[in-house]
Amino acid sequence: MRREWEPEELIAAWTLLDSDWELVGNKTGATRLGFGLLLKFFEQEGRFPRHAGEVPREPVDYMAGQVKVEAALFSEYRWSGSTIEYHRAQVREALGFRESNPGG
Repeated sequence: MRREWEPEELIAAWTLLDSDWELVGNKTGATRLGFGLLLKFFEQEGRFPRHAGEVPREPVDYMAGQVKVEAALFSEYRWSGSTIEYHRAQVREALGFRESNPGG
C-alpha cells in the first residue's frame, strides 16, 4: 500500500459509496472507522491489512471525516477476535469473495 496520496486519488480510492454505507451504517466509533478502512483497503489490495500500521495516515484521516469518528480512535480497533473476523466476512461477502479451503 502506498504511503502518499494526491487529493483526487484519495477521494477516488477511499470514498464510501452508497452500497458501502449499508455495511458501515450500523457500526459506531472505532468499529465504524476500522470497518470502512478494511473495506476500502481490501478493494484496492485484494487482501486485508495485517495491522493498523499498514493503513496510511491520510486515508485514516479522510475516512474518519466521512464516518464522523475521530481518527485517533483507529488505534482502538481490534486486530484479533470475533469482531474483525466478522468484519472480514462481511467485506468478502459484499465484494463477492469467498475464503479458499486449502484442505478440500
